[in-house]
Amino acid sequence: MTSPIRILLVDDHSLFRSGIRLLLQRHPDFEVIGEAADGVDGVKRARELKPDIVLLDLHMPGLSGLEAIQLILQDTPACQVVLLTVSEDAEDLAVALRNGAAGYLLKNIDADYLLNALRRAFAGDSVISEAMTAKLVARFRNPVPVRASDADKLTPREREILVELAAGLANKEIARKLDLAESTVKIHLQSILKKLGVHNRVQAAIYAVEHGISAT
Repeated sequence: MTSPIRILLVDDHSLFRSGIRLLLQRHPDFEVIGEAADGVDGVKRARELKPDIVLLDLHMPGLSGLEAIQLILQDTPACQVVLLTVSEDAEDLAVALRNGAAGYLLKNIDADYLLNALRRAFAGDSVISEAMTAKLVARFRNPVPVRASDADKLTPREREILVELAAGLANKEIARKLDLAESTVKIHLQSILKKLGVHNRVQAAIYAVEHGISAT
């Protein structure tokens, strides 16, 4: 039996945390290993517990979710940080993804959507509520020209994978479309992240959109 996905809940509303904890406890592939009521304690608990996923609220007293993302990832870079928020502001979304969040989910999603999103985030996919996808595209509609030095870092295959990544495809879908093994896509993706100096696939996709990297 595989180990459960270890979750840290960070939200200043105790009743909301209780509801999420009860939901996750009904599913054996999840384990809630801790909770925090604010961003400062969330960063501390993430450092101590080293969860697989931090499910993080955006607006909290003391230290916001946006600020907490970077601190959590500095101490626990292998962790996936997923925002769960009521904010539908495109700027909040853009900053969260730039800071390294693996996902941005709205609190009005249903239970099954949340569970599947957490499983996908654990597998390395980006997870963004459908309602926010159009806002993300609009936010980066006017790309800045990419510098030759940046583009030259990528091999033709890496650029091809980055284009599909920016289109929202998961590793398995990219592998199928490009007739590659999924393991090969993962290896290329790690190289892409290193060359572009970004933390995760979401930031790589944002880089591609902002710099106008597309199929030629």
